[in-house]
Amino acid sequence: MFRVHAVVNDSTHRCRGRTVQAADHKHLVSLEKGFPALKAEGIRVRLPACKGGAVAEKGMMKNIHYTSSEKRSVRKLLLSWFADNQRDLPWRDEYEPYQVWISEIMGQQTQMDRVVRYFNRWMELFPDITAVAAAPEQQLLKAWEGLGYYSRVKNIQRTATLLLENHGGQIPADLNQLLALPGIGPYTAAAILSIAFNQPYPVLDANVERVFARLLDLDQPLKQVQVRKKLQAVAADLLPAGKARLFNQALMEFGALACRPKSPGCSYCPLAAHCRALQHGTVDNRPVPLPREKKIEIVMACGIIIHKNKVYIQQRLPDDVWGSLWEFPGGRLKHGETPIQAAGREVFEETEFSVSWLRPLATVAHHYTKYRVTLHGFTCRLQNSGNTPILHAAVQYRWIPLSGLSDFPFPAGHRQLLVHLDSEMRRENSEN
Repeated sequence: MFRVHAVVNDSTHRCRGRTVQAADHKHLVSLEKGFPALKAEGIRVRLPACKGGAVAEKGMMKNIHYTSSEKRSVRKLLLSWFADNQRDLPWRDEYEPYQVWISEIMGQQTQMDRVVRYFNRWMELFPDITAVAAAPEQQLLKAWEGLGYYSRVKNIQRTATLLLENHGGQIPADLNQLLALPGIGPYTAAAILSIAFNQPYPVLDANVERVFARLLDLDQPLKQVQVRKKLQAVAADLLPAGKARLFNQALMEFGALACRPKSPGCSYCPLAAHCRALQHGTVDNRPVPLPREKKIEIVMACGIIIHKNKVYIQQRLPDDVWGSLWEFPGGRLKHGETPIQAAGREVFEETEFSVSWLRPLATVAHHYTKYRVTLHGFTCRLQNSGNTPILHAAVQYRWIPLSGLSDFPFPAGHRQLLVHLDSEMRRENSEN
């Protein structure tokens, strides 16, 4: 009555939908019709249980466990690969807890080469926890400028202060104490404990998740709660005794350098014999991607006010987006408004300055996790001689010579406009 799509024995079957149980429980027959259609036709569907008691329905977690011998082999191969291929990263010299903490915070959604540059500069400026706690916030923000997500650096200073007050200026080697500190969540706490203190906590970053998704050929999105719990269990089970530091770093490094998102090095992969996705031809489809959310488009305009060879800047409110950074006054376009109209309106609303001679300087774009921000920058002049603003969206202001603007931390879009402003001013000076 139904055309058979595939017949496989128990040793190779996967827990998928559209199956019925053969009479001898030795075969699974995959049919073209789904369960609702079968039931509607009066056919009783009885599904065998998967290992671990799960029912073989579509989307259920397949067997993701390795045998004891497989686990020993994976550990040995991965640690050997790491010994030969690990990158020379500065915090690996001594695994000092403070340095591990800063590297982990900097490394969130940041390429490693940039992390190393920022890390080295940070350690020159703030060599220990005491230096971070005592530093002016503006100095910290300037050192962080370009890494984004500025709440991270504010949390670093809050945590440094708490460490001095409650922990003798030391990073605690305790999970609950770490989780109580600002900006330290489960991942960061596990990374600090395993890398700095060699404690047996599994670490799941995007690189490690991708490695496991391919090794185990996981056919479900990794962000599902059930899947993450399973991955945590697998990662913990794989940790070799006394080698959490090396093994977690090996997994992260392997995902970054070999098991890459695109063009993974399968042909020379030391774990090829243990990679189920490679065996099943699904490497390019692992991890299973979530539907891509379309980025929200935000269009903004700002006015760069030049008066007597100085440029007006203002400091954003501390609890605002990009809080405590400096900027040119501006904001989002209203419906039906042109960028130049928005620039003039925003300048007046934020400062009560009336400006004229608005000239396009540059249009820049910057991408964030959920947003794409297009920023139109216009140079302009004050219409009257008064240069004291009435602030409505800032805590303080400055009139700064062009050469001094680089001393202040700016959001990414405004920082790009500074480059164009510098070129424009140099061109005008050369023509004069």
